[in-house]
Amino acid sequence: MPAPLASALLPFALLAPAAVPVAVTEADFDPAGAFVPPAAISHAPDLVPYGSHVRVVVDRSVPGRTVLTVSVAGVAADHEFPAHLHTGACGADPAASGPHYQDVVDPVSPSTDPAYANDRNELRFALRTDGRGEGTAATSVAWRPRPGGARSLVLHAGEPAGAHGAADRVACVNLNGLNGLDEAE
Repeated sequence: MPAPLASALLPFALLAPAAVPVAVTEADFDPAGAFVPPAAISHAPDLVPYGSHVRVVVDRSVPGRTVLTVSVAGVAADHEFPAHLHTGACGADPAASGPHYQDVVDPVSPSTDPAYANDRNELRFALRTDGRGEGTAATSVAWRPRPGGARSLVLHAGEPAGAHGAADRVACVNLNGLNGLDEAE
């Protein structure tokens, strides 16, 4: 007598799910102290107003590569925001997002050694906005973040910095578990 269909399919059900090759995080920026913990936090509402929008697309469909595309709307007009992957999750304290994520970690912190702090070892780019406060930027690296290693995308104040220092963290988007960065290959 043949085995029931359910028991015949059981081995397939036990297989680990495949990593999602393309994932999207989409959110409005909120204050860090919002009642429901926000996916996107603004630490500087003058540059990233509450209610402004972000969309982060992580494409891992090419083996061994990560392509990240970020689009914003409603943020400061005619502004350049340096952006980086960071190791920590977003929090009320802008420093909660931790240091820049590095494919090969610098043993010295904070990392200033050009052998580690560079465009090949960190996923970083500049997001420029137009006169309406909209902008899109994309970058790619020839590696994939370690599972659990890259947990957020941080926008820095950039230039013109105004009341903020150029390196100040003005906004943060939580990526852990939302975009495939935490999934093993």
